[in-house]
Amino acid sequence: MPDDARRMNFEMPIDHAALTEAVRTFAVRYPFLRVTSLGKTILGRDIPVLAVGSGRRQLVYVGAHHGMEWLTGAWLLRFADEFCAYLKAGRTVYGVCLPTFAERFTLHIIPMLNPDGVEYQLHGVSQGNPLYHRVIGMNGGSADFSHWQANARGVDLNHNYDAGFAEYKSWEASAEILGGGPTRYSGQEPESEPEVRALCSYIRFLGNVRLVASFHTQGEEIYYRYGGKALPGASEAARRVAELTGYRLSDATGPAAYGGLTDWCLTKCGIRALTLECGRGENPLPLTQFFQVYLKLREALFRMGNFYA
Repeated sequence: MPDDARRMNFEMPIDHAALTEAVRTFAVRYPFLRVTSLGKTILGRDIPVLAVGSGRRQLVYVGAHHGMEWLTGAWLLRFADEFCAYLKAGRTVYGVCLPTFAERFTLHIIPMLNPDGVEYQLHGVSQGNPLYHRVIGMNGGSADFSHWQANARGVDLNHNYDAGFAEYKSWEASAEILGGGPTRYSGQEPESEPEVRALCSYIRFLGNVRLVASFHTQGEEIYYRYGGKALPGASEAARRVAELTGYRLSDATGPAAYGGLTDWCLTKCGIRALTLECGRGENPLPLTQFFQVYLKLREALFRMGNFYA
């Protein structure tokens, strides 16, 4: 790796402060990197977007929908740093000439869609939080937030998209999920949460989006269809990503089959999309898995845009 790509400390969890510092460092190190904001979370935290390239074809990578899955944000930060370092050096990586790639594509990386949820999971909820008593109640009266997935007010962001929302609400009722909590509650209506609403608006605004890839943990699976149906060209592209990662192609079942970003892209936008369930084990995956999982993802992160050209 080029000398100027000396990296972040991935031996510590990546919370919102670490994310913010990394983005600030990248902006200085790589003047061609455009740092913007997707918007603000419930608690006013910024959701940064890293954009690189000048091509008309748009690629979007999204991490950390869920608080417990902050490792996905760390992987995307590592990739962003490597991509920019090699682009700056004019390098070819895995057969991809990055200067040429950057002329054909614009890559948008959103490492952490749910920083409030990540903060809850890593640090708990402070008494200064305006939602403190409400959120403690949602968490069963416990101050242990180590298994928190939702956003600041208990909505699971990856069930808040307008795709099978009514079907998911029926499942919620059968599961006696009546309001916010650590996971599974989809919100009062699609895009009720500012994080999801901002991402949907961003994708709609971009136009010519060739791929939206959403990174989660765990299971080493790839979802690319909705209701068993795939968009034209998506099956072959997903198969190639599966070959690079060693992940298996699967269909989401049960509640996981509704309300997600990939579902929304496929059904409402006609955009080819993937959900990658990264790593194996039990959430939250330990930091010790950072490099072994990243190494399985790395080639796909560099190459899969070309599969969706």
